[in-house]
Amino acid sequence: MLGRRWRRVASQVGRSVAVWAVSTLTMLVLAGILPDFQLQSPDGDSATRIAVTAAFGAGAFGVLSALVWPLLVRLLLLVPALVLGLLVFFLNGALLLVALRLNPAERGGAAWETAVVVAAVMSAVASATGAALAVRDDDAYRRRLYRLADRRRGSGPPIPSTPGTVFIQLDGVGHDVLRRAIDKGLMPTLARWTDGDRPTHRLTRWRTDWSSQTGASQLGILHGSNHDVPAFRWYEKDSREVMVCNRPTSAAELQRRAVEATGDRGLLAHDGASRGNLFSGGAGEQALVLSIATRRRSRENRSRSGYFAYFSDPANAVRTALSFVAEVGREIGQSTRARLRKTRPRVSRGGLYPFVRAFATVVERDVVVAAVMGDMLAGRTAVYADLVAYDEVAHHSGPVSRDAEKVLERLDRSLGLIEKVAEHAPRPYRIVVLSDHGQSPGETFRSRYGLTLADLVRAGCGLPVPRRARRTRSGAEARTAVRAALRIPVEERDERQRADRRSEPIVLASGNLGLVSFPDVPHRMTKEEIDARHPALLTTLANHPGIGFLLVRSERHGGVVLGPFGTEIPLDRLDEEPGPLAAFGPGAADAVRRTHSFPHTADIMVNSMHDPADGEVLAFEEQIGSHGGLGGEQGRPFLLSPIALSAPAADGTEPVGAEQVHRVLRRWLGESDGPRVPVDTGTEERAA
Repeated sequence: MLGRRWRRVASQVGRSVAVWAVSTLTMLVLAGILPDFQLQSPDGDSATRIAVTAAFGAGAFGVLSALVWPLLVRLLLLVPALVLGLLVFFLNGALLLVALRLNPAERGGAAWETAVVVAAVMSAVASATGAALAVRDDDAYRRRLYRLADRRRGSGPPIPSTPGTVFIQLDGVGHDVLRRAIDKGLMPTLARWTDGDRPTHRLTRWRTDWSSQTGASQLGILHGSNHDVPAFRWYEKDSREVMVCNRPTSAAELQRRAVEATGDRGLLAHDGASRGNLFSGGAGEQALVLSIATRRRSRENRSRSGYFAYFSDPANAVRTALSFVAEVGREIGQSTRARLRKTRPRVSRGGLYPFVRAFATVVERDVVVAAVMGDMLAGRTAVYADLVAYDEVAHHSGPVSRDAEKVLERLDRSLGLIEKVAEHAPRPYRIVVLSDHGQSPGETFRSRYGLTLADLVRAGCGLPVPRRARRTRSGAEARTAVRAALRIPVEERDERQRADRRSEPIVLASGNLGLVSFPDVPHRMTKEEIDARHPALLTTLANHPGIGFLLVRSERHGGVVLGPFGTEIPLDRLDEEPGPLAAFGPGAADAVRRTHSFPHTADIMVNSMHDPADGEVLAFEEQIGSHGGLGGEQGRPFLLSPIALSAPAADGTEPVGAEQVHRVLRRWLGESDGPRVPVDTGTEERAA
């Protein structure tokens, strides 16, 4: 035992010396290349003195990085993560300048910009060297990974030997997109799981609710209820507030409502971890969770602790920062190429978007994957993590674009890394990969018709619209319809005067789903009330070629679906007479009826047109890959589950709705033969 311990210590010392030697050599090479980086006095020095200076500088830089860097990162947790990524280079450069100043021989110096470059290169080389040496020694690699998990587990209870479960959500990846990516060889890890000589996983499609977006889907998956979430954003008349799923205050309120409705903390209540999600799922370990972002920081609330855990390692910080800069350059190059080629459809990708994309595809991915690795090595029972990279890129580049495919390739590598770490975990793990929704391609409503949904609604209400919208064919047709309905032969001069803003409609967009609310009416308006107030509005919307159907409340029928040419179908007759819903496939009628039952459904629910031939929809937002409503692949996400677990649906059918997926995941957690997550029978009945 003693001999093994000494061999272990000797191995660690040897690796440290090797990293120090490589860092010294790197510093010498950089001093010979960069004119502003000096390792000798102005009068010149011998090669030995220069080497000693480099060795001292490399050693001091390594020690400062190990001791000072974690403190700096903790102090900078109040800085937005996007800014933190940009500060990495400058902080590293500052540490190098301090290391050079500590040289007792007072040799060595560098300009600020040179110090930044030298520090970045040295950190990257040291990280690569240390990782390569550790990987060659399997025991050392395992110990290194265990050390990463020490802060996460602490002095908790003994780790059970039963399998744990890791749920990785690939945000926005549709079932068909994933299948094509596997078939094209873009995702070799998932191809090996599903199509190898001995497949370990099964691929299943499931169907979302009408609101096919992360807020509704993830709330249902993690908390078992997404009742009264009609869209990504909606107006609530009782509180006079606009709810937005990715707003911290809204996310916290939605989670509170779900817990109150189910009487259960969530999917991750037993020894769970929630990473990079909108909601906590009841997990005791939370990092980068939006619903807790507004709370006062405490030991129980560490929404940003994931950044500290990751960036406290300067090698991680430098590697991610370099990838961040590369991704910004990649996006600028891709968007410039698309603009020069006049690719259609296309949306603006300027401003801060390159940095937003780089954060989603690099920083968020690296931090969340590292957190999942730590959770596995700490032996947690259930982990749920969201990787948003594909969804962000597909919105602006298109769901089947080459840009989006490159993101899928990198996500597959992350899954492969998680798989390898599972081999070193203290308990076996089952890895489940799933998505919360897909994305449907198509140009924007505005680019096709020259006006927004809000412009069309205002025109249908007889309210003034922007001059650009009045010049379009759709805008002119809407104004003509209004004048005919109101028996106004010519356009009145006072049309441009602003109406009372309290009576103006609030128009919100969630992908290709639009919501129209009249804030001065305290209840949900009926079709009859809307017709009496704005005789041309519903006709204008229902007959527009870019709109598929409307849902409104009816005094006579309870609720009706409106389509072109005067189509009006009561909700209880949709199964026999789907009308405009026929193009949206099976389950559309049930999804519409469910949303109609929500207390905060808008006065008018507007779903864009959908072309079943090519799966296209028209987004009411500036997105060429959209989701949020009915139509196309946005409503067809996937479940990729180990064959060792039971099938998602015993009869081979598709799970329908996020609440049913929640019940499937609960069942899988119970099949691990460990402490079972209780299933609330009342919740089952309410969601059925």
